[in-house]
This record gives sequence, C-alpha cells and structure tokens, in this order.
Amino acid sequence: MHPLVLLALSPLLFTPLAHAVDCDNAADQATMNQCAAQQHKAADKELNALYQQITARLTANPDSKKLMVSAQRTWIAFRDAECRFSASGVAGGSAYPLIYGNCITDLTKARVETFKNYLKCQEGDLGCPVPGA
Repeated sequence: MHPLVLLALSPLLFTPLAHAVDCDNAADQATMNQCAAQQHKAADKELNALYQQITARLTANPDSKKLMVSAQRTWIAFRDAECRFSASGVAGGSAYPLIYGNCITDLTKARVETFKNYLKCQEGDLGCPVPGA
C-alpha cells in the first residue's frame, strides 16, 4: 500500500470504531465509563424518538403540547440534578462518570416506559394525555 494512503487512513485507527469496546467484560474504569456513556446515548436516542411521536400526536392541541414540552424540560432538569446528587459521593473521582451515567440511564429508561404508556392510550381514556394513533 502506498505510504500516503496509509498516512491518510491513520486517523481512522484512533476513532472509537477502530477499537470496539466489550462492555460485557469491561475490566477497567475508563472502559466502564465509556460503556455507561454508550448506554445513556442509546436510552436518550429512544427517549427522543418517543418524544417526537408524542409531540406529533399533540399537534392538534397546542396547549397540551406546550405542557408536554414544559414537563420534559423540567424532567430533564430533575434527572440531571438527581444524578449529580446520587453521584456526589464519588465527585471528582474516576468512578463519577460511571455512577452518574448509570443514574442518567436508569432514569431515562424509566421515562421511556412512561412515554411508551402515553403512546398506548386508547380513545376515550380520560386519564391519558396523549390521543391514540
């Protein structure tokens, strides 16, 4: 292979894709922290997709949509504050990203379940704020 091609491809050797992380067998703190971040990213992606579905269903009711947006912003502030508190015992330590990340992921997964329930609302269910599909 031509040396210039190797030089051009060398940055790819240092990307996250070049070094797959085995989260099931993470043995060091840096890897555990990285895995926690990946888990949070996946949960957050699912949450955002469900949020988009909910807000789309609320388009016909701007007041409800406004309440949902406000609730979500408030929930995010709560989640972040709760997890900062939850991880405060290890603040400044190498385990902080893991403890904080796991907390964020757990609370996000719980919110995902709430959103899934909102999306299952049946027509006529007065206790459900999201109209059925």
